[in-house]
Parts: sequence; structure tokens; C-alpha cells
Amino acid sequence: MAFTAKDVQALRQATGAGMMDAKKALEANDGDMETSKQWLREKGLAASAKRDDRENTQGLVALLIEGNVGAIVKLKSETDFVASSELFKAEAAELVKLVVAKGEAAVAERAAILDDLKITLKEKIELGEVIRIEAAAGNMIDSYLHQQGGRGINAVLVEMSGATKELAHDVAVHIGFARPKYLSRADVPADVVAHEKATLEALSRNEGKPEAALPKIVEGRLNGFFKDVALLEQPYAKDDKLSITQLIGSAAVVKYAQVEIG
Repeated sequence: MAFTAKDVQALRQATGAGMMDAKKALEANDGDMETSKQWLREKGLAASAKRDDRENTQGLVALLIEGNVGAIVKLKSETDFVASSELFKAEAAELVKLVVAKGEAAVAERAAILDDLKITLKEKIELGEVIRIEAAAGNMIDSYLHQQGGRGINAVLVEMSGATKELAHDVAVHIGFARPKYLSRADVPADVVAHEKATLEALSRNEGKPEAALPKIVEGRLNGFFKDVALLEQPYAKDDKLSITQLIGSAAVVKYAQVEIG
């Protein structure tokens, strides 16, 4: 049975074997994939477990801003040891440069290199979120990157209009710590609000609150929910007497993105 370079690559991915070993296995077994996997295991040339079945909750987030374009790339690994390696960090840096220059889909250009990295580092390595923000003319883009052990683990990009660089950075730092899920209360999906409202109503009723007072109590608690999940409603991390809306004044947050490891 004939086999192709794609078959060799598939066998490498499935077993963790080197390229030449995978080719030898297919040659020895007439291109049969399952028999070749067994052959590699018997020769001691295959990984003990399929990488595809492993969890890869470690890794790093790479962040880059050039001009009015910012990008974040999450590269996942199984261990923080591999995530801290120079090879891994260098690949993440190349990926984020590519996204800034060409767009999110450009990461596909390095698919083969990522495949080789899996073999070299002997871990399940794959891309996570890939984000690119191109700020409109006149808008400010800034970022925050929290690092641990020499690798990024919490990255934020924010685009603002009518803002200074300092203000945009302050908002990015706040996002890094406060982790808002939505920009404003208007962005919270109606079904999420309805579910929260029903939960708060049941909670208040179970606490023995008067039925007549429930609407006002639920409204107050719902406002607290919005302060937790909506950026513009949140108390500013550095001064909780100010909301983010009050902090930014006449400026506006156009969009933001946050990507974390774990």
C-alpha cells in the first residue's frame, strides 16, 4: 500500500515518533497506519500515550502592538516547564508578529512548524485564542501583560477613543485584574440577565423578603451583578470610589480583549 508525506506526518502526530522512524514504520507495514503504530510501540519509538488525549492547560500568551495594531496569541502546552522554554517562547513571538502583520488567519502559515514543535518538545502543543485589534484612525490602543516565570499568562488589549495613552493603559491594567465579561450592561445577553434575575428573585424570596419589596430588592442586586460583569459598571481597581465610566469621562472604550492561561 502506498503512503504519502501526509501519512508520515499523521503517524508522527499520533505516536510522537520522529520523521524517519515514522517513514520506516509505514514502509515496513505497507502503509497501514494502525499496524505502523503498533510497530513503533514494539520498537520503543512511540510515546507512551497519545498526545491528543493529554490536557494542555499550561502555555503562554504573547502580546504585541505595532502602530495602531495589537495582537494576542495563546500557545498551549501541558507543562509550565515547556511553556518557559526558549523554543516555545520564540514560536509564540513569531506567531504574534505574523498576526499583527497579516491577520488572525495567518497563523496557518506556521502549522507545520507547530507540528514539529510537538515532536521536539514531546508535548501536546496547540493554538488557543488568536486576537487582532486594528484601532481606527485617531483612536488609542494599549495593553497590559502579566508575566510569571518569564512568560505571559494574562494579556489585555484595549482600544479607546478620546483617550490618552496613560488612560488606555490604566483601563487595560484594570481589565487584567477585574476580568469583565462584557463591555457594558447593554452587552450582557438577555438570557443571561433573565437567568440572573430569576436566581436573585428566588434567593430573595427564600431569605423571607416581603413579596411586595422583591422587585426593588432584585433590581438592587441585579445592579450589583452588572458591576461584577460589565467593564463600564465596575469600580476602578485603583480607586473603588470611581466607576470605569467615571474614570474615562468623555473618552470611550471601543473594544477590548483578554486572554489568560488556565
